[in-house]
Amino acid sequence: MKKRLRYAPSPTGNLHIGGARTALFNYLFAKNVGGEFIFRTEDTDIERNVKNGEKNQIQNLKWLGITIDEDPIKGGNYGPYRQTERLEIYNKYIDKLLEKKIAYKCWCSTEELEKQKQKQIFSGVASPKYSGKCFFNQNNKDKKFFSVRIRIPIDKNFVWNDGVRGKISFPGKDIGDWVIKKTNGIPTYNFAVVIDDHLMGITDILRGEEHISNTPKQIHLFESLGWEIPNFFHLSIIIGKNKKKLSKRDEKTLQFIHIYKERGYLPEAIFNFLSLLGWSPKGEKEIFTKKELIKLFDKNRLSKAPSFFDINKLLWTNNYYIKKLSDDNLNKFLSPFVEKADLSQDQKMEIFKTFQPQLKEGIEIRELANLFIEKYTITSKSKLLVLENKEIIIEFSKKIQTLEVWDQFLIKELLMDVGTFLKLKGKELMMPIRLAITGKEYGPDITGIIKIFGKKKTISRLEEFINEN
Repeated sequence: MKKRLRYAPSPTGNLHIGGARTALFNYLFAKNVGGEFIFRTEDTDIERNVKNGEKNQIQNLKWLGITIDEDPIKGGNYGPYRQTERLEIYNKYIDKLLEKKIAYKCWCSTEELEKQKQKQIFSGVASPKYSGKCFFNQNNKDKKFFSVRIRIPIDKNFVWNDGVRGKISFPGKDIGDWVIKKTNGIPTYNFAVVIDDHLMGITDILRGEEHISNTPKQIHLFESLGWEIPNFFHLSIIIGKNKKKLSKRDEKTLQFIHIYKERGYLPEAIFNFLSLLGWSPKGEKEIFTKKELIKLFDKNRLSKAPSFFDINKLLWTNNYYIKKLSDDNLNKFLSPFVEKADLSQDQKMEIFKTFQPQLKEGIEIRELANLFIEKYTITSKSKLLVLENKEIIIEFSKKIQTLEVWDQFLIKELLMDVGTFLKLKGKELMMPIRLAITGKEYGPDITGIIKIFGKKKTISRLEEFINEN
């Protein structure tokens, strides 16, 4: 039997880091065993759906390099792939459960349900549940509005062998009769997801640990309909610097894939980074191609320990992939960040290639390029600092004029020679030269800037200070 796995988000926002990782693990699992990866939209929470939410999710998954076999746009043999287009299918199975008396109609109003809840809380019940009132009294057929609930046997334990966490058990008495169809006629998540997973032939489900509490409800529904239960894998949570679960409200961490794309992260870098967030292959290797990850993926090496979202590790990974770009791909990658800069293509390429080894985000090239197009200015305080160290400027100017091959490595060697001669190093040596040439105290490696400025412009800037009285 071919393995079929799915990623089924709600279109209530853009593709989040957590969702991207879930999709990636399902994709790697499916492709490792020659299976299929399906994208399904769980859009029944109509009030919270956002325009283009589904489109954004699909586009960003494709940008990451995740190939989707079936989705709402391209279709497939198991469609429709949007829950709002499957309401007739859900109603068919709700009617079947009602006929078998596994489910029942509930006419309790919101006010009645709240009273039941408060009464249980007052009695010391830690987790209030529906009382089952309507199960015992079905004489409300004159009432127009009702929900549908499924009856949970209180004397049964719901047990499954989780692919990440081992044996998990929930007693039926702690679950309560839950709603499978709301008063507005829309099925609930826990009901629709089971119908979809069965009818779409989903064999294995990898999802966040927040879904553990949903699993006993879904198992009961699979069993009630006489269907085979898929294998469940509940992934570890992703934590931030504060050791707490990564929250969409945490503005200190970039949370959405499209923002990483806009800031100049390569899809290969994010694919690589996310694949090691809660899963690890054997060995110490940290850089893998997509093909390697598909081949190596082993569901038995998924971790239940919290996964730390290390932004520095992601920056390192992105830098690694940027450094590997060919000239052609480097130009395509960085050009959008400097499209408004008044620079020739040759100048752009020289800037790109000079700073390629140090870039952690593509967007950094914008500020670096500005060094070569902004009007030269220097504050009085900085100018005074340069003049106080005129001997450095004179010695460096003298040496640089003798340089026949304009090469960054040779410029760096020459700088070191000046430092040795004047018995200076670090900031004491570099700061006056940087200020004289760029007018700025801080910035990228000055040897790269000097190389791009060229010999004539560099000497001209230095001589302005040499000739100052």
